[in-house]
Amino acid sequence: MKTLIQKASGELVPFDSSKLRQSLVRSGAEEVVIDQIVKEIEDWISGQAVIPSNKIYARAFSMLRKMTTSNAARYKLKTAMMELGPTGHPFEHFVGEIYRSLGFDVKVSVILDGHCVTHEVDVVATKENHQRFIECKYYQSTGKNANVQVPLYIRSRVDDIIRKKKTASGFENFTFSGGVVTNTRFTSDAEAYGECSGLFLMSWDYPKGNGLKDIIDREKIFPVTSLSNLTYSHKQALMDKGIVICRQILKDLKVLDSLNLGDVKRRKVLEELNALAG
Repeated sequence: MKTLIQKASGELVPFDSSKLRQSLVRSGAEEVVIDQIVKEIEDWISGQAVIPSNKIYARAFSMLRKMTTSNAARYKLKTAMMELGPTGHPFEHFVGEIYRSLGFDVKVSVILDGHCVTHEVDVVATKENHQRFIECKYYQSTGKNANVQVPLYIRSRVDDIIRKKKTASGFENFTFSGGVVTNTRFTSDAEAYGECSGLFLMSWDYPKGNGLKDIIDREKIFPVTSLSNLTYSHKQALMDKGIVICRQILKDLKVLDSLNLGDVKRRKVLEELNALAG
């Protein structure tokens, strides 16, 4: 009997060990570790008719964490993105850090005049003579995708802002664009509208090869929620201070003082930080 996996959306698909293996490879784990985890997961689900995907993930993560902390943090990345809440503000700052790493000057949560009305823009990113106005759509469930209504709405807001900006002093030689970034995915209609309308879209795995997961791994912009040696309350305390990526902690280790970590715990956190973002 082939075990079916129930995804976050409710969809049932046959278990495919190659997908589990691929996710473990992306974590950077050694082949011998990956082989052991895949074999144990296959034995564990054998004979079960249906099992939620999050249970497989949790079991694989638990096994990986016992073997290697930094690889476990990478494996947890998708879940860590869901933990940048419960409000959308930490995700806005996270997106801002992504654009900073790409060479943009960034402002988060900005009120801008449009031609018709004023708008609150989550992220304004400026590079050379180009400025992009970005809306951040944060969801706490991987089963929730941004549909076509999202880019449709943002396109109209961006057009109103651009119409005003084109006549503003100091922006005579500027070009402008709009964008939407989500921590989950866009529907196919949303992606099609974004491409057609000239609206830049970024999701977990879109555009292909340059989505959130690709940029995070390439630029080492891991969220603080990736850290397996900190508690939920520790991470919330950091995010409340505007600290959303591991690199920010490495730049100022004094921020760890407020967490009242013991010597052993602090050492483990530092080891994990250096493995992820050092």
